[in-house]
Amino acid sequence: MAVTTISAPMLAKMFLAGAKSLEAKKEWINELNVFPVPDGDTGTNMTMTIMAAAAEVSGLGEEPDMASLAKAISYGSLRGARGNSGVILSQLFRGFTKGIAKYEFLDAVILCDALQKAVETAYKAVMKPKEGTILTVAKGGADKALDLIGETEDLTVFMEEVIKEAEYVLSQTPEMLPVLKQAGVVDSGGQGLVTILRGAYDALLGKEIDYTIEQKPAGSGVTKISSQAEQDIKFGYCTEFIIVLNKPLGEQEEVEFKSYLESIGDSIVVVADDEITKVHVHTNDPGLAIQRALTYGSLSKIKIDNMREEHQEKLIKDAEKAAAAQKAEDERKRSEKAAMAEAKKEPKKEMGFISVSIGDGINEIFQGLGVDRIIAGGQTMNPSTEDILNAIEDVNADNIFILPNNKNIILAANQAASLIEEKNVFVIPSKTIPQGIAALINFIPDSGAQENAKRMSEGLETVKTGQVTYAVRDTLIDDKPIRQGDYMGMGDSAILSVGENRDAVAMEMVGQLVEESSSIISIYYGEDVKEEEAGKLAEEIESLYPDCEVESHYGGQPIYSYVVSVE
Repeated sequence: MAVTTISAPMLAKMFLAGAKSLEAKKEWINELNVFPVPDGDTGTNMTMTIMAAAAEVSGLGEEPDMASLAKAISYGSLRGARGNSGVILSQLFRGFTKGIAKYEFLDAVILCDALQKAVETAYKAVMKPKEGTILTVAKGGADKALDLIGETEDLTVFMEEVIKEAEYVLSQTPEMLPVLKQAGVVDSGGQGLVTILRGAYDALLGKEIDYTIEQKPAGSGVTKISSQAEQDIKFGYCTEFIIVLNKPLGEQEEVEFKSYLESIGDSIVVVADDEITKVHVHTNDPGLAIQRALTYGSLSKIKIDNMREEHQEKLIKDAEKAAAAQKAEDERKRSEKAAMAEAKKEPKKEMGFISVSIGDGINEIFQGLGVDRIIAGGQTMNPSTEDILNAIEDVNADNIFILPNNKNIILAANQAASLIEEKNVFVIPSKTIPQGIAALINFIPDSGAQENAKRMSEGLETVKTGQVTYAVRDTLIDDKPIRQGDYMGMGDSAILSVGENRDAVAMEMVGQLVEESSSIISIYYGEDVKEEEAGKLAEEIESLYPDCEVESHYGGQPIYSYVVSVE
């Protein structure tokens, strides 16, 4: 039977199914990152973006109207957008929802128009659109939709053909971007979009899908997946409860409790604070878990599901990592709350500064240069549009300068700035930490905001950046064979050096950054580098380039052993 219209409730299900489809495959999409660095995060950024919207959609209930649904998708994705891929995805949703908001039911013509608006909005959001990316994949699908008008009114046929075309365009992205072809991958953002569309199409076809969206903080790591065969389930009962503690769990007690749970099951998460502890475990004997938990306090919200009977399994990945991430997130929120309270005490000033940063040492450097608000993030976790909006609200100034310090955060910063009306917000398009530092050094207090924005942006061109990290897979980039575990020296636009010895790679990288006119070389060493190791590297660089002033600073950044600037 042909499907000729889609109602708001059905579209909500399709959207949630698309979100769950992406969430299930985010790590695979992360691995499509061209550069084999340990922070390839396209899948993560797109997932966190769509999940922010999915949370808004799930809050509408089972019978939303189209206008409310459109608003929820647009608002949630806009504020939750992270990274370039997330921002572009939010703009695709924004344009699409503009095309559907005023209708009660969607047909092929309305869907086609909405897809055109989605592509148009996303292309406008990117200053220099590049073909061979998520934009190209979206455009391919939208163009196919236009070709189909008049050929079919069956939306199952319509969507299948649109998705097939999007998949074909995705397969051609390596031919459009040589760097993709050389790395042997398709565009990760485009793959994410196709994954969403496939999930939505499955819902339209009536496939069994779990539409539940966990209302959880970022990083909690809890994911529900669709039904699994009974024989694949090792532990049959998904057991969850909250312990109302008699007294706070000590570190040793928490370790012992987790060890006990591991002896009777798997998929364990134990998230504790001073008053309660949330427990999740898959086990064949829920009573044993409950009896042990009762020794720590009383229980509430006990939930036991027979997964064999229901053919369902709740999968929890990296449980201890999830608990640690939750603790870090709580600490971040406490710090933000304290910073907000402190900001409200400060008198209003003419100009203020917000900087994205990661690492205690780099944070201190930015604060020493007058930054009012540090947003934790950068390479390992791109902050969302909402994170940046909150920071803007915290800074009590008429004119605010934002330093993204990462090319993957600039779009989110611009998106946040576009939503602010009561303050003048200037996004200085810094792509690296050294560029952000250079921009601040070029700030002149006695000059006006517009003039300073220009000076700070121009200051970005005075510094070249190199970063040393390690490869997570074998590949070939810029004619350089790279093996998993190798160190890589990455410049502003290319890989400059590769090898097994970290400091040798750093030295070769610096050699390609230094020019005859260079005068200052600054080294920011990461959390995995000892002070004496960084000092030795600085001495070697100074001996090779005696005309340059060489400085070594503790950065404390993860993933990147060295961040080097040459001016």
